[in-house]
Amino acid sequence: MISNPHPAGQPGRNPNLLVLSREAALPMLSQAFGKVLAGFDDVLFDRAETAGPSQLAFLDGMRELRRRREEIAQRFGTHLQQAWSALEAGTPLSADSVLAGQSDGGLSLVPEHVLESRLAVRNFATVLLRDWKQVLARLDHRLAWISGVPALDADTNPIGPEHIGVAVHEAFYTCELAPEVRLVLFKLCEREFAVGIGKLYESVDERLAQAGAAPEVPAPRRAAPARPAAAQPQQDEDDSQDAGHAPMWAQRFSERWSQRRSSMSGAAGHDAGGAAAGGGFDEDGGFGNHQSVVLEALHELLAQTRQTREGVSAAGAALNNANAQQRSLNQREMMSVLSLLQATPSATLRAAVGEDGESLAQRLKSEVLSGATRLGVDPAQAHLDPQDEDAIDLVGMLFDVMLDERDLEGRSRELIGRLVVPFVKVAMLDRRMFVQKTHPARKLLNSLAEACEGNAGESQAERALMGKVEEIIERLTAEFNENLAIFLTLEEEFREFLSQHRRRIEIAERRAAETQRGQEKLEMARSRAGTELDKRVEGTALPKAINDFLRQPWSHHLTMTLLREGDEGEGVAEALKLADDMLEEVGQARRHIVGKPWLQACQPALRKVFSSVGLHGDGGSSAIDALHDTLQAIAEARPELERALPELPQVALPSPPVQEAPAIEFGNSAKAEDFDDADAERFRRMEIGTWLDFIDKDGKMQAGKLSWVSPISSRLLFVSRRGIRFCVASPEELAVMVRLGRLRPHVDDGAFDSAMQGVLDRLEPQATPAN
Repeated sequence: MISNPHPAGQPGRNPNLLVLSREAALPMLSQAFGKVLAGFDDVLFDRAETAGPSQLAFLDGMRELRRRREEIAQRFGTHLQQAWSALEAGTPLSADSVLAGQSDGGLSLVPEHVLESRLAVRNFATVLLRDWKQVLARLDHRLAWISGVPALDADTNPIGPEHIGVAVHEAFYTCELAPEVRLVLFKLCEREFAVGIGKLYESVDERLAQAGAAPEVPAPRRAAPARPAAAQPQQDEDDSQDAGHAPMWAQRFSERWSQRRSSMSGAAGHDAGGAAAGGGFDEDGGFGNHQSVVLEALHELLAQTRQTREGVSAAGAALNNANAQQRSLNQREMMSVLSLLQATPSATLRAAVGEDGESLAQRLKSEVLSGATRLGVDPAQAHLDPQDEDAIDLVGMLFDVMLDERDLEGRSRELIGRLVVPFVKVAMLDRRMFVQKTHPARKLLNSLAEACEGNAGESQAERALMGKVEEIIERLTAEFNENLAIFLTLEEEFREFLSQHRRRIEIAERRAAETQRGQEKLEMARSRAGTELDKRVEGTALPKAINDFLRQPWSHHLTMTLLREGDEGEGVAEALKLADDMLEEVGQARRHIVGKPWLQACQPALRKVFSSVGLHGDGGSSAIDALHDTLQAIAEARPELERALPELPQVALPSPPVQEAPAIEFGNSAKAEDFDDADAERFRRMEIGTWLDFIDKDGKMQAGKLSWVSPISSRLLFVSRRGIRFCVASPEELAVMVRLGRLRPHVDDGAFDSAMQGVLDRLEPQATPAN
């Protein structure tokens, strides 16, 4: 075991530990990649046997892999070595910039296959980040500590999932592979190569911990096994019944914290665990035993997070000594400063709300201390009370998560951001807000977030809703002093307004289903018309006038007739007979039958077709004459006498229906190997009204409600909270999204509870109960 290279626990560049980490990681990664790569050509050969039209593409891909296997493996290792060298030089390399740098840096479009490749490696990295979140958080910190850089994250950790994904991308980048073959290779990497990477992370983390790197970071520990997914809904329901009005995140957190505390040695740990295990949430939502434990555990987590952020250093000790000579701002002073910020938020605080990377908590603490000067307090002689700092940290992180993960943009983001200061005041006055599900402040925030989420003000109803949101927030910021009753008043008022708005949403939802039904019927009619035309003219060269007639007026007329009458209507049979008769007359004309009264029997049907596209009377007669003269010219072998159809009126010819993207770019159609059929079957049986969370490539989540299932295509229509069509996808496409981590069950805990769960996810990887 290597002794601690930094006696005072201070981070700094340490070549010995950097070499130790490199030798523990890079050769193993290259060896693991080479091992799975060796079997990929055989997999492609097997795929070729069932690939149908793509068989040659898979066989060519197999030969390409065999020919360039050494080069592929070398390119993989080269990228990781470059990323590690950048870390050793103190200038960590951004994985995202490497991918972006493959274009010419100008405004030229990136080829589609490159975009698909980038998406595939992003998905590969996302899976690893999700599965190994906690150990990666520790590795980021330890590697930054030994390399002397301020911080590492998912984008700059040279052995993190993002750089491994880029290395895979680089490995195959120069290979001549069909897009479908390239995507299969990435999926093989996700399935086979990713298996051992997590164990490698744990091994490197353990070595660095034993070597004394970043001693303030908790030692590696094995995570408790996850509760089986199939059992979770029933368990959640049972928890909810037992816990009364306690939010779900608090119940889960209390259970985990109790288990951790009770598993530790010592009487203090045993007593804390026993306290957490006993008692229970009061049925009336009161401040019971579990709630006290949850709040105290949150305070402990926040303290540990601050300690980790500041580090156990001489500078930190000096800061603590300085704080010992200062006094804490009392509650009256805190409320006064916060009231000033509530009435007139500073420009920097407003800017922090609009920036993804800015910490609201840190910005707000700075604003409070600087705002104290207006009360005559010298900032150099004062600091925040730990309880007040906890309140600011929790509320700041809560809004950070909400603004990051919810579909809140533009005006919606600004309005929700104005609630930060009032909610800090609530947290200081009544910390039960965090653990009491029926608290009026959290109920108001849930309703306001629901109204703002995805609301771009595109309709009159949306604009009216946003106007009411603005009115409620204006009243709250103007009237809230220290009386929490205003939250109850405003929540009841806004709830009533929201219920009226929901009735309008139901109407919009029905309209979305009707629109989709009409589009699918149109799509089916167009497909039938195209099939009937292709069946008659495929491979046949027709005179321009006849060809134009069949592909425009006749196709439009047949499509509209199919929509009105269905497949077996009399008008459909009449339209099909017209096409057959015209083609028969073309054949006769080409046999040079002279003197035949062309199209005489077809004229009533022709006039009906031209009328359907707006050619009536003389216009229809002129169009029929053009067809007649064309046939006559063919019969007389005088092509110069052929005529064109007159210009058709501007008519709304059927166009392909707009297909809603299923919240993700697939790159190609869903295939059997891309999804679990059990997932697809579950979507086929899913009940109307079920909500799901759709997650885009940036991690933004939007909830969608299953509103309608097509009896024609079996596709599922999801609408947003506004009742607007949001996603139309097949069960198979939805199952692909599950596999890629872009779709998950929706837990209707409200915006507040979902954000609190996100706060815990950010806190817990760094925390462990104190001894």
